[in-house]
Amino acid sequence: MTKLVIILLSAVFVNNYVLSRFLGICPFLGVSKKLDSATGMSIAVIFVMLMSTAVTYPIQKYLLEPNDLGYLQTIVFILVIAALVQLVEIVLKKYAPSLHKSLGVYLPLITTNCAVLGVTILNIDEGYTFIEAMVNALGSGLGFFLAMVMFSGVRSAIEGNDVPENFRGLPITLIAAAITSLSFLGFGGVVENLFS
Repeated sequence: MTKLVIILLSAVFVNNYVLSRFLGICPFLGVSKKLDSATGMSIAVIFVMLMSTAVTYPIQKYLLEPNDLGYLQTIVFILVIAALVQLVEIVLKKYAPSLHKSLGVYLPLITTNCAVLGVTILNIDEGYTFIEAMVNALGSGLGFFLAMVMFSGVRSAIEGNDVPENFRGLPITLIAAAITSLSFLGFGGVVENLFS
């Protein structure tokens, strides 16, 4: 149980896919302008991370590895993720059309979100069991959610300030993202020391 808590907290804070591993930057910068779209995107990413882990883990362990087809891992995982994203898009279009419209082009881009693919591949590379992989996927999704919501607040604070003309737009956004990322460096080693 302690190991699962360490995996969860590490995925959220220490090994945050956006702020520490720098995966999933496209939706992080593109959708974090408004809190509602950042929250919607994050919930969709959490769902896709959990479902893709639940589907790709058995495929890797029971189909690819036993048949020496490990070299197909990336292709198979991308196909699974693409199918799951299409499922999410269909559901959102039917049941939450306003959220579907606000996410716009970024929803289909979850397919190419390297954070989702990174979770599925790193679960295998880390040698996690199925339960550990699911906990890591949940923690990674929650870390993505935390980064998106936190940065949405940072961006709304920036918009309310007088930024020098040369820094307006993308430059100040990237500077703020770098400072936000630096704030997560303080979590390094904390989680492991809590349980030792």
